[in-house]
Amino acid sequence: MASDVQSTFITAAVADTNGISVAAAVGNNAALTIGGALASGGAVVFDQPRNITILSAGNDSSKSFTVVGTDETGTAVTESITGGNAGTATGTQHFATLASITAVGNPAGDVSAGSGTSIVAPMFKGRMRLRGMYAVNTGTAGTVTFREGSASGGIRMQFNTVGTADTAEYPDIPDDGLMFKEGGYVAYTQTKLSSITVFYA
Repeated sequence: MASDVQSTFITAAVADTNGISVAAAVGNNAALTIGGALASGGAVVFDQPRNITILSAGNDSSKSFTVVGTDETGTAVTESITGGNAGTATGTQHFATLASITAVGNPAGDVSAGSGTSIVAPMFKGRMRLRGMYAVNTGTAGTVTFREGSASGGIRMQFNTVGTADTAEYPDIPDDGLMFKEGGYVAYTQTKLSSITVFYA
């Protein structure tokens, strides 16, 4: 009988601090120009759903930036990110696509926007049973979290990576595997996991 096991290979590009919008002046309550290296046609489709960073040259701590796009499930989402004081503000929402970033107020100086390192990658968006995995480490240890349904869904499993670059781990999943009734997602920090192949049925 043919096997019904399938696989998904997950890896994520390094963060690009101005990959969405390069540093430029932004008008009062105006949109940033989506034209960085990650952009195409005025929008961004990320390699994996991830968070957004916004770098302010001036003090934008009393300002905010409204980010519009879709999340890891394909649902339309909006996030308000408070600006930084001559530094980087980091969002927590994960975006699979990004349509616009708009300043709320008048930024004090140039502003750029890019991709962050927090990843929530889909294994499979339907009912699935996780049967196994093969992970390749980076030089920094971290925690990999398996969630059901979305980035904020229930935690079904976690494991810690090893901080030795290019070494591999293949944690055992007992019995018939772990059930994800509403789809499965892998949450991790890009700098702490090089890649992971998951096997599911």
